[in-house]
Amino acid sequence: MKESQGYIERITRVNRDYQRLDLAVDKSLSSLRAGQALLVRRIDKDYEAERWVPYLRELWFPVEILASNMLVIEQPARSHFTPGQLLSIMGPVGQPFRFRQKLRNILLIAYNSTPAALLMMLAPLLERQVSITMVLMGSAREYETSHLPGEIEIIQADDDLSWSDMVMTLGWADQVFAAVGPGDELEHLGDIMRVMRERRNDVPANYAFGVLQRQLPCGVGACHACMLNLRGARKLQCVDGPAFDLTTLRLN
Repeated sequence: MKESQGYIERITRVNRDYQRLDLAVDKSLSSLRAGQALLVRRIDKDYEAERWVPYLRELWFPVEILASNMLVIEQPARSHFTPGQLLSIMGPVGQPFRFRQKLRNILLIAYNSTPAALLMMLAPLLERQVSITMVLMGSAREYETSHLPGEIEIIQADDDLSWSDMVMTLGWADQVFAAVGPGDELEHLGDIMRVMRERRNDVPANYAFGVLQRQLPCGVGACHACMLNLRGARKLQCVDGPAFDLTTLRLN
C-alpha cells in the first residue's frame, strides 16, 4: 500500500440517491481487484503544501476500472463533491475476493448497506458467463438498481430476510458474498447465517462470506482496531479482509 494523489475528473448522477465519481489516480491503482478498497481524504490545498495525515480517512470501494488511471466510486447523492477536487489516497487496502475456480452461479447480498463493495466483481464475472443474483435486505431495498447490468437478477427480501424460492437460490449458488453496513455488522451477518441454515441442510466452508465495511483507522494492521475473532485465530479486516468465511467468523 502507498499514498498518492488523485482528483475527481467527472461526476455522474446514476439515480435519485447515488452519484458516481470518476477518479484520476496513480496508475499503480489500476491493478485493484474486486474486494480491495482505498482510504481517501479530501484535501483543499496544493498536495505538496498539505500536511500528511494517515488517519480519519473514508473507506471507498471502487465499482469499476475505466482505464489505467481511472477508477469509479459510488457515493450518496447528498455528499458534496466537485470536479477537480483533490484527494489523498492510500491503497490498495485488503485482499481480493477469492472465487472458486469453477464458478457458475453467485449470490450477492446487501443488508442495510448499498452493494457498492460488491459491484466491481460484476463485469469480470459476467465476462466469465457467471450467473449473478443480488438480494437486497433491510434498508438496501431502497437502492435503485436500474444502472446495473440487465443480466443480473435482483430480488427484494421480505422483512424477515426471506424471499420466494430462497431454498432453490441457496442451492443454486456456488458462493455467497454478503455486504453489511458498519455498526452491527456481526449481528447482521449472524442474521444472514441463521436464515441460510434454516433453509439449507449444510452451510459448507468457503461457501458464504461476509464483507465488512467498518471504517479503518490505519489500514495497514498497525492499530489492531479492526481485529476480528475467528475460530482458532484472530484476523484484521484491513489486512486479511474484507471478506471472511462465515463458518469461521465468530458472530455472537
